[in-house]
Amino acid sequence: MRISLPFMYDFDRALDRLSLDPLHAVNLSEKSVKVPMREGNSVTVQALGTTENPVFSIEGAKENQEKRIQELFHFHRSLEPVDEHFKRTDLAELFEEHRGTPLVREFSLYGCLMKSIIHQQLNLSFAHTLTSRFVQLYGEERDGVWFYPKPETVGNLDVEELRELQFSTRKAEYVIGLSKAIASGNLDIDGMEAKADEEIVAELTSYRGVGPWTAQNFLLFGLGRPNLFPLADIGLQNALKIQWHRQEKPKAEEILRHLPDWSPYLSYAALYLWRSLE
Repeated sequence: MRISLPFMYDFDRALDRLSLDPLHAVNLSEKSVKVPMREGNSVTVQALGTTENPVFSIEGAKENQEKRIQELFHFHRSLEPVDEHFKRTDLAELFEEHRGTPLVREFSLYGCLMKSIIHQQLNLSFAHTLTSRFVQLYGEERDGVWFYPKPETVGNLDVEELRELQFSTRKAEYVIGLSKAIASGNLDIDGMEAKADEEIVAELTSYRGVGPWTAQNFLLFGLGRPNLFPLADIGLQNALKIQWHRQEKPKAEEILRHLPDWSPYLSYAALYLWRSLE
């Protein structure tokens, strides 16, 4: 399958961000990435065009998977309204620099939740190391693509098994507890696509180990919700400090005053601010 997009789309920047995670099967020289699908196969997405005239091939997709791929990579909705909106804001220069950068979703909702919990309060390098150990030990590699383990597999682990990977006791308990809830059907993360942001946050944060940051990260990168800005994220605070030429990180109250101007595309403000640091 080959598709052309009628709007500017910077796949190079998207691949650059995906390549930060060593579990992603990214080939920068070929401008491609292999996507693990929930059905067990992988789909290769490759750029054939340019940022100004984006064309992509989608190979290996089964029936109805093309729609999922387009949603994951933001092929299904133009980025032009986002670019136009931020021209009228104090982030105009940032958005001009990163114009056409899409919000690419995590390939697995379960993986997104596990990754968010594992990454809590860790530096990025060790967070990726710990996530890789977890997936490579309990997940599966097919055709050079890593698939996250099944919730029932993780739910049946003992805390000490994860402690051997250098999980903290609490983090191991959180990962196992959430996996049990998902495996039993008590927590239906696939069904969250149809729910409102507030409802999802309330449901997720009722479980141990899931605070507002983790829930917002799931909404933003798992479900691709367009209007989220995690105020407590230190990276965003540092990026705004640079953007606003400050000596100290801005307080939450000051950031809050800017959110109405950036809405309804707060998620893109967050993404582009993170990109400015990466």
